[in-house]
Amino acid sequence: MSDNARPVLEKMMQTLHHRGPDGCGYHVDRENGLAMGHGRLAIIDLHTGSQPLYNRDKTRVLTVNGEFYDYKRIRTRLRLQEGARFQTKSDSEIALPLYERYGLDFVSHLRGEFAFVLYDQDTDRLVLVRDRFGVKPLFYHVAPRAVFWGSEIKSLLAHPEVPRGFSTEGVLHQLMHTMVPGTSAFESIYALKPGHMLLISRKNGQFEVREHKYWDMDFPEEDQRDSSRTAEYHIGQTREALTDAVKQRLEADVPVGCYLSGGIDSCSMLGMSAAMQQSPVKAFTISFDNKDYDEAHIAREMAEKVGADQEQISLSASELYGDNYVKTLWHSERTFYNTLGVAKFCMSRRVNECGYRVVVTGEGSDELFGGYPAFKRDMLRHGLQDGHDPEEVASYQKLMEETNKLFRGAILSEDPVSHPAMDRLVGFTPSWIQPWIQTLELARPLLHDDLLADLNGYDPIEAIAASIDKSQLDRRHALDKAQYTWSKTMLECQILNWGGDRVDMAHSMESRPAFLDHHVAAMAVQIPPHYRIHGNIEKWVLREAMQKILPEVLYKREKFAFMAPPSHTDTKKQESLRRLMDEYMNPEAVRNVGLFDPVRLQEFLDQYRMDKDPVSLTRKDALMNHLLGLHILWHQFIR
Repeated sequence: MSDNARPVLEKMMQTLHHRGPDGCGYHVDRENGLAMGHGRLAIIDLHTGSQPLYNRDKTRVLTVNGEFYDYKRIRTRLRLQEGARFQTKSDSEIALPLYERYGLDFVSHLRGEFAFVLYDQDTDRLVLVRDRFGVKPLFYHVAPRAVFWGSEIKSLLAHPEVPRGFSTEGVLHQLMHTMVPGTSAFESIYALKPGHMLLISRKNGQFEVREHKYWDMDFPEEDQRDSSRTAEYHIGQTREALTDAVKQRLEADVPVGCYLSGGIDSCSMLGMSAAMQQSPVKAFTISFDNKDYDEAHIAREMAEKVGADQEQISLSASELYGDNYVKTLWHSERTFYNTLGVAKFCMSRRVNECGYRVVVTGEGSDELFGGYPAFKRDMLRHGLQDGHDPEEVASYQKLMEETNKLFRGAILSEDPVSHPAMDRLVGFTPSWIQPWIQTLELARPLLHDDLLADLNGYDPIEAIAASIDKSQLDRRHALDKAQYTWSKTMLECQILNWGGDRVDMAHSMESRPAFLDHHVAAMAVQIPPHYRIHGNIEKWVLREAMQKILPEVLYKREKFAFMAPPSHTDTKKQESLRRLMDEYMNPEAVRNVGLFDPVRLQEFLDQYRMDKDPVSLTRKDALMNHLLGLHILWHQFIR
């Protein structure tokens, strides 16, 4: 290990100050060639919880990002049964005695949202672990003589030995919005997959790197599902599991608030949190300047119903574009199709200004209970068995298409789209990926000829399909397949990235998605598909479980996708987007960055400005965000 290991480690840590502003800890072990750093966001054990953490004889060292829930019970059990001794009152420390007791199976005893690294000197092994759904990020780069890891890519790029460049395949996936699990937009930098651990050992001067899956979202095979359980049973199980998950996420030594939109998910979280806390819950809501996309009035009704102290943030073009847009990209380290990520960046800033650093959120509900319009479309097209009235099904389909027409071109395709790789994997092409296949058709020709040559023969849909475990899809119901494939791709790269941790931690604020508790997931996958989507009602079992705490208008309302108004919806947003384009995508910038063919790109921009079709504009708006985002990322991380 070089003499400048500590200064370089400090430089890497400086890039992550927003994730841990309450103190830095370092472990530099020259004999074993190990350097670990940790930035702390103090939420539990405000006084003695500094990291890195060590076992008694300091042969194992640990750094943890995130939270382990139910840690008090586990600490007590370890102390009584194993004689374990703890140096702090932190939840993070339980990982060390659990590892010593159970070996690599220790992860099955951990509950929460986490990404952590443990070094075992006795075996000279490094263990990288990421939570089951990928709420917390963890990236790594393996070089011939060193391994680098960090919570965000920018920390790796701060090391002089890590290459700085886009992955050619990654650029294409950014443009079509959907990543291959385990990849990033950057060359040779990988994301540890959710529910996985990475085991790194040294042997004969070489690294042995092994990826191990320790958990999966395991839907039962159709003929193995217990169909004897009544609807009331599943409603009760949903209520019980969510109550416990929310209770666990209210555990903190600082105040805990709630994100509140006008959807069932966040309203359920607020309703349960309000019932469990003595004082009024602080609720944070986004309001948009376009009534077609704004749900603030429903959120306000929910806040009044439970007596919450609501903070509403109103956002217009000036907040959604400009500096906030650029900063959101820096924190997300990937492009986004909609400025919802910018809106959530602005909201997390307001949370921080109000003195809060923890919120309970509703992410994951749609994934587990079948909430997205694409899932309903697949259920109606592929998931209804014989015995359903064709006319009734057709009426459901017509109603669903009409109520979701605002989102065609982004989260729904206007016409059926198929791809042979997805057809082979799933049995059909899931509706959630169809609009991005259409976006890919627009995007690929815009690339520079050099990139197109490098991508010759590369099929991004084939690559996505190849990354998904087919054994988890065989003999499963169509709705299970749609939910599983989405959860392995879009949940991590979109919902939990620029819709979650990355924009929340930008302002040193931890979000806790109770729906993504693995005990809730184990319960939810057992719910029969026809209780998740019941006729034309999505998330039916959740609605019934939460009926008593939801406003009637929300209980009866169809799922409405949470999106910010696209740029084409008003002239101020168009002008704000144009200013960003003039700064980052002017002709000189296009030539310097070298990602796109200048002539073909200009033709696309001209067509975009002349387009009047709302569906086409929605798709092109999404692509515009990706084009611009790549240029901004190039300026931020590669130039």
